[in-house]
Amino acid sequence: MKSINPVFLLAFWSLAFISCSPAKVNFERPVDTSSKNIIYQNKTTYVFKDQNLSFSNQFNGARLNGVKQLNDSLYRLYFKPENTPINNSSYYAFDVQSNIQQTLYLQFSYPPPYIHRYVPKIYRDGVWENSSSEQVDTTGTYYQLILPLKGKARVAAQEIQNSQDVANWVYDNSQAPYVQWKTIGKSKLGRPLWVMDIAQGNPRGKPIVVFLTRQHPPEVTGYLAFKSFMETLLEENDLSTAFLEQYHVLAFPMVNPDGVDLGHWRHNAGGIDTNRDWSEYRQPEVRAIVKYIEKTLRKEKANLVLGLDFHSTWYDVFYTNKERDKTPYPTLLEQWFRLLEKEIPHYSVNEKASNSTQPVSKGWLLYRHSAVGVTYEIGDETPRDSIRLIGETSARALMELLVKK
Repeated sequence: MKSINPVFLLAFWSLAFISCSPAKVNFERPVDTSSKNIIYQNKTTYVFKDQNLSFSNQFNGARLNGVKQLNDSLYRLYFKPENTPINNSSYYAFDVQSNIQQTLYLQFSYPPPYIHRYVPKIYRDGVWENSSSEQVDTTGTYYQLILPLKGKARVAAQEIQNSQDVANWVYDNSQAPYVQWKTIGKSKLGRPLWVMDIAQGNPRGKPIVVFLTRQHPPEVTGYLAFKSFMETLLEENDLSTAFLEQYHVLAFPMVNPDGVDLGHWRHNAGGIDTNRDWSEYRQPEVRAIVKYIEKTLRKEKANLVLGLDFHSTWYDVFYTNKERDKTPYPTLLEQWFRLLEKEIPHYSVNEKASNSTQPVSKGWLLYRHSAVGVTYEIGDETPRDSIRLIGETSARALMELLVKK
């Protein structure tokens, strides 16, 4: 048997590797997304026996770096980010348990220059509620929560929606035969990365639309809008059926599971903002998603036409790309926004259009695939019933417009 030249083998495998690697996209302001060290919080329960009280961060999605007792009822709670520099998304989540009825005064402490951002949400008896204005004192140096308590409560910047919560939701919404729930890779710490691959009938040649969320761990309101949007898209009715017969949907419900479960302020376990890695794909989460999208495009001989990336910020806003003429649907967003304003009472679309100069997902959608790209942002404190309405209405309006294309 004739031996194979090792030089040929090396060249063959090098070409194979290159052909499977997604093409890089150049941005005006590149970002170094090489992994950086993070600081892990010490998972523990802080016990104050004399006060019949304890604080804990021993659950996925928690963030609590220390507790100091100042007097019988006053406690200073310390919260630190996973690394710096980082956005001011000062995240916190902890359990507090009291064996007696007492009123606690909890001071929230962040390292400078970071300040308090989120209104505390309190989970008791299976229900999340916003803390009331009477429970908050902002007159001193520290943000202070006044918490009457007997028993156990969970206090968090946003409702906890960790990887298990998301897995439960995906399972509940992947029972239809045309929804495939797949693991497409693993995060830096080995957590599964999922896609909901959705198409009625043969997907070959169908235009592909992409929906993704939770690039940034605390951005739960964006995820809540994503849930409402996807549940509407998966309803069994004529509109959804027509849409899914015409389009192939790839939905990624948890881009950054490590960051979510570790209670990070913004980054993944590689210490990187994944929404700055849509150029070099150095982080495993973005790399796996891009590979799956582009593999599907090749396999199905299809085009990527639209992508929505669900986030949260201080207020509701749609960040769009200015450049639209080269996309398949140059007027889609104008039509979509008009429909939203028509269908949602007293609603005004807040659009901010710009050229993506940094490697974010909406820029990747445009520059790599000439697709319509939107960063779909929901406000931190947007009422939850409003989020559901916005998600439902935006899904229906988008389907109505796309089935006519």
